[in-house]
Amino acid sequence: MAERRWDAAGRAAGGATGEREGETARGWAALVATARRTVADGLVVGTSGNVSARVGDLVLVTPSGVPYERLGPDDVTGVDLTGRQVLGTLVPTSELPMHLAVYRTTDARAVVHTHAVHATAVSTLVDELPPIHYMTGALGGPVRVAPYAAYGTEELAGNMLRALTGRAGCLLRNHGTITHGATLDQAYDRTAQLEWMCRLWLAASSVPGLTPSLLTEAQLAEAGERLKGYGQRR
Repeated sequence: MAERRWDAAGRAAGGATGEREGETARGWAALVATARRTVADGLVVGTSGNVSARVGDLVLVTPSGVPYERLGPDDVTGVDLTGRQVLGTLVPTSELPMHLAVYRTTDARAVVHTHAVHATAVSTLVDELPPIHYMTGALGGPVRVAPYAAYGTEELAGNMLRALTGRAGCLLRNHGTITHGATLDQAYDRTAQLEWMCRLWLAASSVPGLTPSLLTEAQLAEAGERLKGYGQRR
């Protein structure tokens, strides 16, 4: 298959359709809105954390070190699955290796990475988030903690992939969270739920003399199956 190239407007070289342009523009707008939401909801501070979305063979990503409120339609930033920048002039997020690793190994269409406070705190305490709530099932099972590695490295991406096996999210030791989903909304919701569960476990485990009750493997499996049918049908 011939390599697809993109111009600065997100059009495939050699006769791109307006449909592809529109898909890229809509994807970028949704990505920026999600990135801004991570700040508004307190999951990141400043320019920490990053968001990406896959549109065909193109991966749209937040740029490195740019406040999300400053991002506009002309700042669209995209790479191919090898990491080669094919769209925009802003440098992509430094955590690009993690995002690309997810897209190369799963059918994910969106990835959200944050430095959420409670989740990061839990990442320093345990190797796996205790299954304190049935929403653990929405992430595929008990959430693992990936061993620490320097940010932006292939080592961190590898550690993350192992922790993500069979899961839709994991914690990153002394760093934060990463989740993926079929849509930006789903990836974001998983991030928010993971932070909430970490906060819940920290609160429950802090009561002197008491130990939180945890769900069994069977209970989590049942919850996971029930959650597959959660929500409205179209």
